[in-house]
Amino acid sequence: MESYNNFAKVYDMFMDNVPYDEWSEYLISLLREYGVDEGLVLELGCGTGNVTMRLAEAGYDMIGVDSSEDMLEIALDKKANLPQDILYLLQDMREFELYGTVRAVVSICDSMNYITEDEDLLEVFRLVNNYLDPGGVFIFDLSTIYKYRDVIGDQTIAENREEASFIWDNFYDEESHINEYELAIFIPESEDLYRKYEEVHYQRGYELSRVQDLIEESGLEFVAAYDAFSHEVPSLVSERVYVIAREKLKNAE
Repeated sequence: MESYNNFAKVYDMFMDNVPYDEWSEYLISLLREYGVDEGLVLELGCGTGNVTMRLAEAGYDMIGVDSSEDMLEIALDKKANLPQDILYLLQDMREFELYGTVRAVVSICDSMNYITEDEDLLEVFRLVNNYLDPGGVFIFDLSTIYKYRDVIGDQTIAENREEASFIWDNFYDEESHINEYELAIFIPESEDLYRKYEEVHYQRGYELSRVQDLIEESGLEFVAAYDAFSHEVPSLVSERVYVIAREKLKNAE
């Protein structure tokens, strides 16, 4: 789970191709569709706060949890320019603690894929179940096995900019469904000197049926799964899916 340390310095620059406005609009539409128009919302794996800020601007009272101190430092710097207050917590999502319950929990941008063991993912779901308000919902995304295996698996992705460069080597294991990627980052320190930083990340692709089983085992109720940014049923070539769950006991009230 320890990742995005040195990469945090250039994360936003290299992620500038991600349409955060569109992703956030889709997430907000799902929240409202499932009855969460306002109130306290927790984001797990909030990173540098790109989505957290947008949800705050949409009127939600936001808590962001992330295990990378470097990413949260950047998120805190951004918060200084916002009229909305956001509470950021340096915690591992497998053992996060809150002072009370929340209307909804969200987690996107592959954060759940970083949970590579069934028992850890189950514990995350149990904690979410514990901290949800009555009527609250849990919305998260997952990159799919198809994406890891057929789109980025065993591929090298590189980008060279004046501000920084990176080389991203992917290695997909068919048996474990884990995608290992080795990240080399080159950040200039002077006109003639670049410093190299290296990180290794692991993400797992999950069968949707297995995710559904773990949701049910945790006490949550599986509600729906969508091909990302739509309301379509995921297909064999979906690269990202969104999952919606809620707690069974809360539904009964």
